[in-house]
Amino acid sequence: MRLKTPLVGITSAALALTLAACGGSGGPEDETVIDNEAAGSAGSGRDPDAKGPVEIKGAKEGGSINVISATELQTMDPRNAYYAATIAIHGAFLSRTLTQYKYDEKTDSMVLVPDLATDLGQANEDFTEWTFKLREGIKDENGDEVTAGAIERTVEASMDVDTYGDFPGNYLVDFLVGGDQLKDGKAEPQGVDIDGVEATDDHTLVFKTTKPFADLPAYAYFPLFSATPEGADPANYEDKLVSTGPYKVKEYVRSKKLVLERNPNWDPATDPARTAYPDEYVFEFMLDTNKVDARLLADKGSDQTTMTMDDINASNYPQFKSSAGDRIVTGSSPLTAYLAPDYTKITDIKVRKAIGLAFPYKEFYRTAGMIEGLTANPGNTVMPPGTPGYKKYDNPLGVEAGTTDAAAAKKLLEEAGAVGFELKFPWSKDDPDGISPKLKDLYVEKFTEAGFKVTPVQVPDAKFSDYVRDPEADINVRTYANLGWFSDWPSGGSWFPPLLTTVDWKSTGSYGSNRAKFSEPAVDKKVEEILAMPIEDQPKAWGELDQEIMETYYPWVVTYQGGSVQAHGSKIGGHKIDNTMGGPTYKQLHVLQ
Repeated sequence: MRLKTPLVGITSAALALTLAACGGSGGPEDETVIDNEAAGSAGSGRDPDAKGPVEIKGAKEGGSINVISATELQTMDPRNAYYAATIAIHGAFLSRTLTQYKYDEKTDSMVLVPDLATDLGQANEDFTEWTFKLREGIKDENGDEVTAGAIERTVEASMDVDTYGDFPGNYLVDFLVGGDQLKDGKAEPQGVDIDGVEATDDHTLVFKTTKPFADLPAYAYFPLFSATPEGADPANYEDKLVSTGPYKVKEYVRSKKLVLERNPNWDPATDPARTAYPDEYVFEFMLDTNKVDARLLADKGSDQTTMTMDDINASNYPQFKSSAGDRIVTGSSPLTAYLAPDYTKITDIKVRKAIGLAFPYKEFYRTAGMIEGLTANPGNTVMPPGTPGYKKYDNPLGVEAGTTDAAAAKKLLEEAGAVGFELKFPWSKDDPDGISPKLKDLYVEKFTEAGFKVTPVQVPDAKFSDYVRDPEADINVRTYANLGWFSDWPSGGSWFPPLLTTVDWKSTGSYGSNRAKFSEPAVDKKVEEILAMPIEDQPKAWGELDQEIMETYYPWVVTYQGGSVQAHGSKIGGHKIDNTMGGPTYKQLHVLQ
């Protein structure tokens, strides 16, 4: 899943941490507030029998909630929604999907429940066929009934990367029968009927896959598993969204503003995941991050019913802690951020490990505006803590995670006969946040100190994304401030298949989400074996594979693992951290009256 705003390059993951646009020092480094190791198996709970309506003791209807953010709101078309902020907004307010995540107060975690479907799907023995029965009588904002055919239409469209470039249907291309009807992930012609998804009647949707896909119910909360009207134009449907959730769009200004009002055709008795206490939500985007924090700190007037989806800026955190500690919420996030050495160009593991030892972790956190122990937690695993199957193991570099050791890095280069090895990474002089030039200078200094030759490659910000997406770009390390992966759903199945299995980038012109261009047949084979296991056996196997990959190949330099620290006004209730998304528990919010 992509982070909540586009990076200076392609990322894959959602409601993740957006790095604050500041280069100063942050809060105290030795203060850990989020215990990621105790995060448990976030989102692994399932309740196939959950029923609506959802009620929160003491909550009352009424009022308006403002959500303010420094990030940019990405496309709201459910067929193209792959940034975490848009997925979260769709899931809580606008788009009912086959399944959905619900906050469970007893466990302080998210639980998977049926939404449009009557249960979490019925699979055949080897998980290559899934049947979802839909609830009858669910209506959209126009009063039209939601049908299986309308969901099939959305699913198939999401697989057309030519039209829907963020490509949330990437897993479907790989798994669904008929995915090979799409060449290089592109529908030919657009609107091709995919054999692997079929509405057999108005209330039955069947998925057929070429290999086991036990995680499909966990993926089915994506907006691409919602209904879209026939003929919805890709060019402007996001401006005319038809809602099936508790709210509908009152006003929408692309990138900047979204105002929601009640949807009178939403029936809470049919919805086991959502509430709808406020009368209105007003989202404002692309605001100055320090002004966002200042409004929340002041807590005056309408800002008492204001909150943010962003993390508190590191430089402002001490003031929040001292004067508004009761309005801070913290929690784990399923994010692993990393540096991606090109596996086809940096072929010696000793050189890759030397990069990991030379990386300036603590300076990186400060420069990027993060708080160690809160929004940046040192780690060395592919899957972050909280992912079912997460396994803690010793750092393959032989030092504590997050430790820089230039002398050890230089020793490895000497052993490899690679002192002076050239590192080429992109940077942007006109990065609007001003972080890229600072990181460029930091990397030049620290990697040179460890024995590397460092060649930054200047790329204009407007062309940065396309440049980094090019698998043949003249660089051998892909890095920028917030390169990372956020779980598409809570399972190793949303990590290893897209990130660390072989991609035919030479013929397709794309490395997909495998930014390191990592390729090892033994890993490919192991991933296929795990996908075919009973679902209860998969978490342990993913954890073991995690350790095997990092110890045997060291394809990534893990720079940090996520956490969330957010704030709200004094009259907002229900703001917790959704530990499957790292953002607010929108479905629980209410105005304190």
